[in-house]
Amino acid sequence: MSQNKQISILVVVGLAIFVLMNSIYTVSEVQQMIITQFGKPVGEPITAAGLKIKTPFIQEVNPIDKRILEWDGSPSDMPTKDKLYISVDLFARWRITDPLQYFLRLRDERSAQSRLDDILGSETRNAVAKHELIEIIRTTKDRVPLRDALLAGSQQELNLGSLVPIQKGRKLVEEEIFRAAAEKVQVFGIELLDIRFKRINYNDSVRPKIYDRMISERRQIAERFLSEGNGEAARIRGNRERELNKIQSEAYREVEEIRGVADAKATEIYSSAYNQNRAAMEFYEFTRTMQSYKAIIGENTTLVLSTDSDLFKFLKGAAPTDNE
Repeated sequence: MSQNKQISILVVVGLAIFVLMNSIYTVSEVQQMIITQFGKPVGEPITAAGLKIKTPFIQEVNPIDKRILEWDGSPSDMPTKDKLYISVDLFARWRITDPLQYFLRLRDERSAQSRLDDILGSETRNAVAKHELIEIIRTTKDRVPLRDALLAGSQQELNLGSLVPIQKGRKLVEEEIFRAAAEKVQVFGIELLDIRFKRINYNDSVRPKIYDRMISERRQIAERFLSEGNGEAARIRGNRERELNKIQSEAYREVEEIRGVADAKATEIYSSAYNQNRAAMEFYEFTRTMQSYKAIIGENTTLVLSTDSDLFKFLKGAAPTDNE
C-alpha cells in the first residue's frame, strides 16, 4: 500500500470520528436537553437519560437542570402596614417543569434567578405592606404575649401595652406570597415549590427605638427593685426602732420596779429604825434636814426664810464660828 493511500485512509477515519463525536451526546439523570438548530429549538425536549444522536455541526445541545434549585434573595428593607421598616431575607426552592418554555423565555439559570428576584421580591413587598409587623414575625395566632416575669402584676406591665391581635400569622403570609408568585413564574416553565422567610430584622432606623424600649423596660425593673428595696429597708428600720423602744420601755419599767421595791424596802427600814422612840424620830428629822441643807445651800447662796420655817429652826440655834 502506497504512502498516499495510507494518508487518505487516516484522514477519512479521522473525519468519521470527528463527525461521530459531533453526532453523539449523553443525557445524565439530572439533566434534560433542548436541541437547537441555527439557534431555534427543534423537536421535543429530551428528558430520558442515555446516549443520544443529533445532526452534527448544525444542531447544538442545551442542557437544562432537572433538580430542585435554590433561590436565595438578598435582604431588602420594606415597610409594614403599621409603618415599621424591616429587613426581610427570603429563600425559595424551584424546578424547571417545562424546559422548552423555560429555554424560549429565559435561556439559562442566571436569567431565571434574576426574574425570580423581581417576582418574589415584588410579591414579598406587597404582602409585607398589607400586614402588621406582628403578623409577619409570629407563626400562628396561638401565642402568649412575652413579658418579663419580674414585671408580672405590676403597674409597669400595664404601661407596656398589649400585643396586636393576630389574624393570619407568618405561615399564612408565606402561603400568600407563594400563591401569587407561583402563578407568575409558571409562564416561564418554572414550578415554585416552597418559599420561606429566612430572617426578619428591624431596619437600622427602627432599631434604636426598639433598643430604647428594651432599656426602658430594664429601667422599670430596676426601679421596681429599688422601690421594693427601699420599702424593705424602711420596714426593717421600723422593726428595729419598734424593738429598740420595746426593749428600752421594758428595761425602764423593770428599773422603776426595782427602784420602787428598793425605796419601799428603804422606807420600811427607815420606819422601823426611827419609829422606836421620840429621840430617834427627832434624830431622823435632824438628819433629813441636814441633807436638805446640803442639797439646797451652795456657795454664795442666799436664803430668805420665815422664823417659823422647818428649815430655819435648826439654824436659829446654830452658834457662829470664830471665822464668822
